[in-house]
Amino acid sequence: MFKRRRPAIQVKTPEQIERMRAAGLLVGRTLEVLREAVKPGISTKDLDEIAERHIRDHGGVPSFLGYHGFTGTICASINEEIVHGIPRPDKILRDGDVISLDCGAIVDGWHGDAAITVPVGEITDELRRLLEVTETSLWHGLAAGKVGARLTDMSHAIESHIRSQGPYGIVEGYGGHGIGTEMHMDPLIPNHGAPGHGPELEVGMCFAVEPMVNLGTKDTLELDDGWTVITTDGRSSAHFEHTFAVTPDGPRVLTALDEGREWFGKLEVG
Repeated sequence: MFKRRRPAIQVKTPEQIERMRAAGLLVGRTLEVLREAVKPGISTKDLDEIAERHIRDHGGVPSFLGYHGFTGTICASINEEIVHGIPRPDKILRDGDVISLDCGAIVDGWHGDAAITVPVGEITDELRRLLEVTETSLWHGLAAGKVGARLTDMSHAIESHIRSQGPYGIVEGYGGHGIGTEMHMDPLIPNHGAPGHGPELEVGMCFAVEPMVNLGTKDTLELDDGWTVITTDGRSSAHFEHTFAVTPDGPRVLTALDEGREWFGKLEVG
């Protein structure tokens, strides 16, 4: 069924990538629904219910719900929570917060996975800058995902942009991954490192790239709930993610509504 030159990385046919695009579009549209729903006073459980309803109403199945026992459709991580925040009715958003919304969906057996970090009401310039730096670093990483590149070229592109913007903490131990018939597949894609290492990228490979950047320390702590990861200094974090396919014409971002055209155009102009 799959062409495999390297057993650890699943290679998809063009038809299979189209099916992944369907899952990716559903994830991207769900995140836009959530972005509009974010406001002071709403709970992360409310957001979770909105996401599940939207995914199921449009023919998908939530990837995260029940995954190793996870109880949410989304990961909802506020302020110092980096990733894997469990949606709860008592977690209420306040003006000035930032919230990372990580969402996955399955359509016809294929996965899409993406994340955004959203301001709640009015946020500080420092936080707004953190979100800008993190999102832009994601797109630098995606732009490096071309045929013939090495896996860590993406990692290096992410790190280089972040380092050029200030003394941010780049989270270690968590990162991007392969994706396809499963949500998490080989290989792991760190958000830091030297270029030129790892497998050579081939047409049909698909990856989820996801930088996580902190205002302060890079150090993390997992809470007793077994999921939520926080910064050890209590300062805020941002997280952005997209799923993309390696194509002969460059990276095709399957979870972006426009497949990445606007952002790649910005990077070329810049």
